[in-house]
Amino acid sequence: MTESAITARNLSKSYRIARSGRSHDRLTEALVARAKHPFHRQEFETLAALSDVTFDIPWGEAVGIVGRNGAGKSTLLKILTRITAPSGGRVELGGRVGSLLEVGTGFHPELTGRENVYLNGSLLGMSRREIRRRFDDIVDFSGVARFLETPVKRFSSGMYVRLAFSVAAHLETEILAIDEVLAVGDAEFQRRSLDKMRDVAKDGRTVLYVSHQLQTVTALCTSAMFLDEGRLITSGSVESVMDAYRDSFQTFRARQLDPERRPGSGQIRLQEVTTTEIREPTDDTVVAFKVGVNPEIVGKYFVSCHVRDDTGLLVAQCDSRLVGLWLDPSEPRQGVLRIKDLWLRPGQYTIDMYLCQAGVFDEWRAAAAFEVLPHIPYPELVTDEGLFGAVLCDFDYEAW
Repeated sequence: MTESAITARNLSKSYRIARSGRSHDRLTEALVARAKHPFHRQEFETLAALSDVTFDIPWGEAVGIVGRNGAGKSTLLKILTRITAPSGGRVELGGRVGSLLEVGTGFHPELTGRENVYLNGSLLGMSRREIRRRFDDIVDFSGVARFLETPVKRFSSGMYVRLAFSVAAHLETEILAIDEVLAVGDAEFQRRSLDKMRDVAKDGRTVLYVSHQLQTVTALCTSAMFLDEGRLITSGSVESVMDAYRDSFQTFRARQLDPERRPGSGQIRLQEVTTTEIREPTDDTVVAFKVGVNPEIVGKYFVSCHVRDDTGLLVAQCDSRLVGLWLDPSEPRQGVLRIKDLWLRPGQYTIDMYLCQAGVFDEWRAAAAFEVLPHIPYPELVTDEGLFGAVLCDFDYEAW
């Protein structure tokens, strides 16, 4: 066994993205377009998903990989699990790698759950004897024993994840890579999965865990890495990496003010998002927004607002389509979202805003921020032991 579980040197990954020109769904359309414009050449731009990333991960570490959308976290895992090849640099793996990166990865939809356990194990390099030895543990942990002879195309996303994670965690690979797909499972399964990943790391195996939920990384991991725009900003203890991640917030917000740097198709963009920056726990959360115009868009779109705490946890999601509000892109619009009866715990919060139709027009993360004052809205004074939970709530007791 090598000294390090994973060694990466000057790791880079680039993609070519079409910048102009219309794509064609049919061969006849492509031929006609070529006949009309025989000298036209598609233009591309290069997107650097990872740039010159270097690190060493020892055996027995549970490493949390944090960063915002587009930071390169999933790309890094795909390279380490040999799903895609790097454009430059070198990776050395000290053992076999088991992974769970997307729902259904490594499963064949027409095969049953039982058959897919053997298929997935074979893809991970396991012998049939090894898989048979761990088969009962895999099924017991996944909780899908009743559906084991059912084709997995009929599984729910939660059943998919439970079985896929159970296969990846129980088969004896030396390295386990998990993306944020565990968010699909219920709370009890997530708890058992985190406990299982801790046990894997204690056995001397290495765990790589990508998540936006910082409290989960803090609870599970023994070290962490912070990626931003494809670059490794810092690595080390979980506490120091989390501090660096939070300190980068102001820089990130400044970048997001430029619409061209935000994700989304860009067919229509948010122009302004504001909220009250200081508020009490019991105050309504009021978000005002302005949207541009694009008469070329066919059909109406909706607005979605996400409220997150300082750990990245999604506290509330408010889609305008749920209350019947759809906006016309042929004229500029402005609006106000009012979230009532949401008692937020004291602390820092951010607001992400999205413009959506079939796809996403604009994704403005950290479009606004606010602070909830450290005032507790209950009549009695208590210690922090009585204030667990993502939010506070308006409640009362009766006893007789």
